Amino acid sequence: MMPGKRFRLAYDSEIIGHMRAIEREYHSLVQDTIETQLANEPSIETRNRKPLVRTTVFGARWELRFGEHNRFRVFYSVHPQRAEVHILAVGVKDRGRLLIGGKEVEL
Repeated sequence: MMPGKRFRLAYDSEIIGHMRAIEREYHSLVQDTIETQLANEPSIETRNRKPLVRTTVFGARWELRFGEHNRFRVFYSVHPQRAEVHILAVGVKDRGRLLIGGKEVEL
């Protein structure tokens, strides 16, 4: 954990498959955004970070949107008592469709 970071980031084992479905040129953007946006105050709502109305099939309670036209989505849950953020899914929004691991997902 880097100094000054409040929350530890824990990635679900499925994230590897989700990242394989995203073009390699965007991997560092995804990783850097997760680290900068979710390591501190991950449960503070912002313009691009919102609580979900209902829990997703993968158990996420929050969504982070970023990239050109908010193309990328990271779904996560915050566990303040353990100071952990669980990254549960990474996807791409393409028009009206959300693709996670290359498969369309309904929210």
